[in-house]
Amino acid sequence: MKRILVPVDFSGDSINALKFAIYLSNKLGAHLRMVHVKKSEKFVMPFHFDELKNEIIHTVQEYFEKLIELHSPNYQVENGVFDFKIRIGSVYREIINQAKYGDSYLIVMGAYGASGFEEFFIGSNAFKVVSYSTCPVVTVQNEGEHSEVKTILMPIDASNETRKKIPYVTELAHNCKAEVHILGVHETSNSSVIGKIEHYMQQAEDYLQEKNIKVIKNIRKGDNNTITALEYAREIDADLIAIMREQAETTFNMFFGSYAQQMVNRSEIPIFSVPN
Repeated sequence: MKRILVPVDFSGDSINALKFAIYLSNKLGAHLRMVHVKKSEKFVMPFHFDELKNEIIHTVQEYFEKLIELHSPNYQVENGVFDFKIRIGSVYREIINQAKYGDSYLIVMGAYGASGFEEFFIGSNAFKVVSYSTCPVVTVQNEGEHSEVKTILMPIDASNETRKKIPYVTELAHNCKAEVHILGVHETSNSSVIGKIEHYMQQAEDYLQEKNIKVIKNIRKGDNNTITALEYAREIDADLIAIMREQAETTFNMFFGSYAQQMVNRSEIPIFSVPN
């Protein structure tokens, strides 16, 4: 059985991420594990924990036990295990190590931590986890309730790596019974580049339709692929945007260049980042 890992620092974003991870665990039939990383043995009171603001709690373990008590009724995986781990050390390194040694299929985490919104995503532990994790990472913003996945946006650009996310998107769409929007994005009028993107889009459509997944295709030109994709996601009210963590360094580089970091930082829509 797969396992989903949720880093929890008791911030609003991390609790939102936990709720979203419970939904994904139910759909994927996955074990669910929370992890908290302490920088030292000393216990520091969480920055934000509205759910248990009236509770008297003295340890991280007690916080986790209360979280499991609160959220277990919503975790409905038959023979699934909903548990937690506490680690000490560098936050992003310990999260990555827990995912690796715990054989996690997916990490779901808040885009911001307990330090609040004054810390840009580009410098946060979340960005480091996305950058170095060997499994996909879903980053969730603390804006609105991300309660289901019915519409997934999968942008396709001209890089060879862009297609590597297709199997992950297919599995998620199949289990969530979601439709997938394949959006070809380009910044050029070069016919060979556009033709390459259209070819990749057709391959993606064929792969998805083999799994009986509803597909909608579109292609758009814009000044910046990232902005084009994000604008389209808002138009269709997407529940998730699937991107590659790394792309080839070309003029058609789409995600995790400087513009992509801004998109992940600003997007109110959860971002599904697949490692290259």
